[in-house]
Amino acid sequence: MGLLTGIRDSISRAADRLFSAEDPKRIGIYGPPNAGKTTLCNRITRDWTGDAMGPESHIPHETRRARRKENVEIKRNGKSVTIDVVDTPGVTTKVDYEEFLEFDMEEDEAIRRSREATEGVAEAMHWLREDIDGVIYVLDSAKDPITQVNTMLIGIIESRDIPVLIFANKIDLEESSVQRIKNTFPQHETVKLSALEGDNMDEVYDKIAEYFG
Repeated sequence: MGLLTGIRDSISRAADRLFSAEDPKRIGIYGPPNAGKTTLCNRITRDWTGDAMGPESHIPHETRRARRKENVEIKRNGKSVTIDVVDTPGVTTKVDYEEFLEFDMEEDEAIRRSREATEGVAEAMHWLREDIDGVIYVLDSAKDPITQVNTMLIGIIESRDIPVLIFANKIDLEESSVQRIKNTFPQHETVKLSALEGDNMDEVYDKIAEYFG
């Protein structure tokens, strides 16, 4: 209960924070591995700039370095916000090279990938501490949200009082349950979507423009 209370209090406080309108907002896309962060980043940047950010893969930790797409302008309902979209590696406590062996990789390649992924997580955390104005927290709605919460990530968000939007991704899957995420974060509106299929992206952009604009 302590962790959940901290998460809810962090999100509640973050909702009250106001941004300066002078510079692009650096919005980090955070969440666990394979929640669909890069798919969402690519969807956003394709829709508003015509360019994708990076490769998508079913292999965990395909994104092993934070990537930034600058000056993405989103216009919705008379509101406009310019953001730098930051795609981050999947945040996890430990990256085990044996995860990669399940995808028919040689051991040397698996070890290299796990090392790069570990360094990428550390980099993403550093960016969160120093260089991120707001967070889009992507969760897989087909999985238990409690198992996807990273205490270090939440701790940094709390310490900096960073505004957060929670996106319940993968609503195209039969086992999806957005309600589980809503129940975990009752003080915050959860936005459902399928970044893969493009479902409910109008509301996604409405919320980004409203919240970070």
